[in-house]
Amino acid sequence: MYPNRDAYDMVLEAIDRGEFKPGDKLVESELAVRFGVSRTPIREALQRLETQSVLTRDGRSLVVSSLDHDELAELYVVRSELEGLAARLAAQHAGPEEIRVLWTMIDKDRELIGRPDLLSRSNKRFHRQIHLASHNRFLIQQLESVRRSMALLATTSLEVDGRSEKALEEHERIVRAIEARDGPEADAALQEHLSRAFETRLLAESGADGNFDDGDGRA
Repeated sequence: MYPNRDAYDMVLEAIDRGEFKPGDKLVESELAVRFGVSRTPIREALQRLETQSVLTRDGRSLVVSSLDHDELAELYVVRSELEGLAARLAAQHAGPEEIRVLWTMIDKDRELIGRPDLLSRSNKRFHRQIHLASHNRFLIQQLESVRRSMALLATTSLEVDGRSEKALEEHERIVRAIEARDGPEADAALQEHLSRAFETRLLAESGADGNFDDGDGRA
């Protein structure tokens, strides 16, 4: 049972965790049993996710959407620009407590090297913390839309050998810039970080490094 949880959030979170992958069919009755809620909120959640293109129609069924190569590239362009702006604003507005939280996240993530599934989830929390540190509610709303689309990726670039260590180094550069109140550097560091993640993903998906078995996270 999931007391006091919104059905929409529960279904989206399950997709985000990789419990449902692109192409998987979501059945209203099965989800109601899984989450311990009635079918009505599940039906409303599925309709909302379809409107947001997280789910798509396959005949009479709703399945988890997938992103083709062009859509993935377009998503990374938008994500990079928006997250770069969030880092730039965080350099201006983040409180000292928020910056300390970012450093703490990096320290804890070092313990997750070799666990790409757990590190991927922590990675999302790190990026979300930067979004919140921007203190711009409209930007945060736009980044939530990007997050929904990122949930459609069935793998994480952190599965590639050596990427986890590099990603944490890139996170350190981002937080150093935020702490130094250097907005342009924070923006550049975050965009560079996402560019490296995208490049790693493309190489892996092309089979260039032999990685990317089924995963349950996204970077």
